[in-house]
Parts: sequence; C-alpha cells; structure tokens
Amino acid sequence: MARRCQVTGIGPKSGHSISHAHNKTKRRFLPNLQKKRIWVKELNRFVTIKLSANALRTIAKNGTGDIAKKIRNNEIKVR
Repeated sequence: MARRCQVTGIGPKSGHSISHAHNKTKRRFLPNLQKKRIWVKELNRFVTIKLSANALRTIAKNGTGDIAKKIRNNEIKVR
C-alpha cells in the first residue's frame, strides 16, 4: 500500500537535507502513518485503516462520521 493517509490524503513531501557546509541532497519527508482499528458507530463495526497521527487526533475530536461517509462512497477501501 502507498504511504498515504486514507482519511486526509497526506503523502510524502520532498525537500533537501542540508549539511553543516550547506550541501543540499534530496530527501523525502514521510508522514507519520499508523495502522489503526477503529469502531465506526455509523457502520456498527470495526474498520482497519492507515491514517496519519494528525487525522487520528481529528477523529478523536470530531468523531467517526467522516470515515463512515468516505467508506460508503467507496473512497476508502476497508479490510
């Protein structure tokens, strides 16, 4: 599976590693992805999804309604 959050769509970003001598080399900044099993009340079942730590905090704050909508619209493929 790709390194992408299934809820927010956050993926890897690119940039430079800069040494003390200011030499620049390309690198990738990977998102902080977690594989979580979450109870979705609207679907009345557990769902395993790969999401970023930021998305996990948002779900804890706002609830799982957003995930249920995306699963119903087939935007998220669930195991």
